[in-house]
Amino acid sequence: MINKHSLALIKNSIKTIPDYPKPGIMFRDVTSLLENAEAYKATIALLVAHYQSKGFTKIVGTEARGFLFGAPLALELGIGFVPVRKPGKLPREVIGETYELEYGMDTLEIHTDAINADDKVLVIDDLLATGGTIEATVKLIRRLGGQVEHAAFVISLPEIGGEKRLESLGLELLSLCEFEGE
Repeated sequence: MINKHSLALIKNSIKTIPDYPKPGIMFRDVTSLLENAEAYKATIALLVAHYQSKGFTKIVGTEARGFLFGAPLALELGIGFVPVRKPGKLPREVIGETYELEYGMDTLEIHTDAINADDKVLVIDDLLATGGTIEATVKLIRRLGGQVEHAAFVISLPEIGGEKRLESLGLELLSLCEFEGE
């Protein structure tokens, strides 16, 4: 069961920065949550409580803030952590997936030997907006034969449409808090 006090602590620790990085955007700054040890610990504890009995063998976190939640969760669950990174950052053989951004394209990469057909994978990121980053990540995991049916986020911005996009990929989503707008 999700603790309402912990959820309030987490949501209240996230600062909103108006007009960043451009006018009209309400930026949800997860770094303020990381600065609050109690809120950060509560975030990991809630994720552990929700996922500890689901049988995951790996957690995949997306660059870069997905690392900040995925790695400690993997440690707590006693399973491996796999980073998905921007091109040229991983030293072994990789595969990549290109995806659309608001203004252009980007690519994510994963080591080809990081995931196999026996892996049941949980994907973690700090924020769900359009869902493009996680869609690309899920495609990478599935290309390597991994099973991925769950994705977790600290923050969701449901009005932007990422939840529907990811649900159409067959993902079950968990977001610890939601904010309106962009």
